[in-house]
Amino acid sequence: MKLEWIKAPMGRRKFLRGATALGAASVLPSGMAGRAFAADDGSLRVRTYGDAPNMDPAHSVGVVEEEIHSSIYSKLVQYKPGREWGWQMDAAAMIEQVDETHVKFALRDDVGFTNGFGAMTAEDVKFSFERVIDPALESPLKPDFGSLSHVDVTGEREGTIVLNEPYAPLFPIALCYSVGNIVSKAAVEAAGGRIGSDPVAESGPYLRDSWSAKEKTVLKRNPDWKGEASAWETIEVYPIDDENTAEIAFEAGELDFTRVSLGSVERYRGGLPNGGKLLEYPSLYYVWLGMNLDHPKLQNLQLRQAIQHAIDVPMLLEASYFGAATPSTGIIAPGLPGNRPESLVPPEANLEKAMALMSESGESNVTLTLDILNKTTYTTMAQVIQAQLAAIGITLEINVLESGAFWASGDNEDLQLVLNRYSMAADPSYATAWFTTEQAGIWNWERLRNEEFDKLHVQASQISDPSGRAGLYQKAQDIMEESGAYRFITHEATPVIHSARVAPALRPDGLPLLRYFGKA
Repeated sequence: MKLEWIKAPMGRRKFLRGATALGAASVLPSGMAGRAFAADDGSLRVRTYGDAPNMDPAHSVGVVEEEIHSSIYSKLVQYKPGREWGWQMDAAAMIEQVDETHVKFALRDDVGFTNGFGAMTAEDVKFSFERVIDPALESPLKPDFGSLSHVDVTGEREGTIVLNEPYAPLFPIALCYSVGNIVSKAAVEAAGGRIGSDPVAESGPYLRDSWSAKEKTVLKRNPDWKGEASAWETIEVYPIDDENTAEIAFEAGELDFTRVSLGSVERYRGGLPNGGKLLEYPSLYYVWLGMNLDHPKLQNLQLRQAIQHAIDVPMLLEASYFGAATPSTGIIAPGLPGNRPESLVPPEANLEKAMALMSESGESNVTLTLDILNKTTYTTMAQVIQAQLAAIGITLEINVLESGAFWASGDNEDLQLVLNRYSMAADPSYATAWFTTEQAGIWNWERLRNEEFDKLHVQASQISDPSGRAGLYQKAQDIMEESGAYRFITHEATPVIHSARVAPALRPDGLPLLRYFGKA
């Protein structure tokens, strides 16, 4: 897979092997089970893996909220659906990078905010972008804007984005993803400077009609939207952690679109109910086992290295993904600058080396806790890791957490080991950004604090030549692995299924762009 950034033209595996359908229905969001859609229904029903309570783009927790934000807000530019990475115009009528540190833009004259907050202006763009880098807001997404200095307003709908230094990911990460969403300055200021669960003012093709915590988000067509007409009257988004559960719902006719487990791909290649289709995409996600460097039990480098060498990644993948995923070499996927040809620690376990490192560590009677998300893939993987660490004398206790508790683990000082998976965007900087010193205790759950790593992250983001960036990102991943706090596992893959009545709009990594979903 080779990922290239281009500009668009203007203008089951079986559910728990023997679980009953009734049992699967019991873990579906309330009010969903038992209701299949009608062929002429104007509602699109999709599954996402987590809830989306926060409507402030500056505090987005990732793709589960961005799927909503990108539907109800506008950006200057949006990701272009398709098999190649690219962008297309949204609120911008014109956008031009005049040099390495200046990007001029002009807004369309027909984009407005709801609730009486008027037309979108360049002041709204300035406010939206600069609030992300304002230390007072404490936005965890500040790294996404890289070297942003400010936005100059040169007219009611014209302005210039000004960078302190060149920033290669400006379009793929900042403008097209979470922090690129433009909010109403007047509306946010009237709300006290922060957006909570109420979006306060929207400007996209859809409006958030309702949100029921951990059950459903409903989007409805924006009657005042002046862009290309939205295909669906409503979009219902259901938070379902487990792909196996979502597959049951899809097969029962209760979902139009969902990602599926890798273990189910072979079965779905043979066909889906009611004319549905399977689409297979590469993945940018990265899965790894992390160790909290601040925890008293994990201060010993040899102990951490013993854990790295005791974990057999191919065995994990066979048990958890039925061999449908391959080992990763780091946090940067193949096709992106900085993907390493191989990891420092081979994917296969080396028990002899692990035992030797345990002996060198002087540790004995070690008991550790592994936190995981309550999902079939991870519970299976955790049990294999438990057995592998037992082989070198480590007792592993598994702590299974529901979605809300798990994703609040960033500031959990008692965290020891964690099995984690982060979403990604089409630039390697989006991977390294979350493991800097600034992110320790936020998204950097291992609390890695390394000055050289921080410098490499900044330096690489200032280089536009992919070959020049690659070596810096590779070295950054070497530093992560040498710390002993990371055991890289896989990038997975992205198989998705959709009903016959849907024309899905997906990123090149298979993630949905809901605003562009059409009807078949």
